[in-house]
Amino acid sequence: MQIDRKIGLLEGVRFVPSPNCDARPHGTEIEVLVIHAISLPPGEFGGPGIEQLFCNALDPEDHFHYRSICELKVSAHLLVRRDGEVVQFVPLHKRAWHAGESRCEGRASVNDFSIGVELEGSDEAPFTPAQYQV
Repeated sequence: MQIDRKIGLLEGVRFVPSPNCDARPHGTEIEVLVIHAISLPPGEFGGPGIEQLFCNALDPEDHFHYRSICELKVSAHLLVRRDGEVVQFVPLHKRAWHAGESRCEGRASVNDFSIGVELEGSDEAPFTPAQYQV
């Protein structure tokens, strides 16, 4: 995978723009890769819920769990689906809203200096070989 550095997008990857991002503070360099696990609904894979969440389009009537999270304004730079497909939501030079109020090695505001990657999965199920090949 190559990065188009002018626009911050991975080449050959589906781009679904999330409104949940903004500019990084001026002069901030990327120093950390934060890897999360996500499944929506919880424990289910392959549906549209993750993309809907990151695009503020999650319907609270689709699943009872969505009622408690449909108002969240969150995103990640990248999602790696169970089949290995990579979906990009935020250009890499922008700040995705994935780490919330967080600290890393004593530094606050981890979103400022990190790339957020979501692996479609959960704490109860192993990730797939395809996800490790990306």
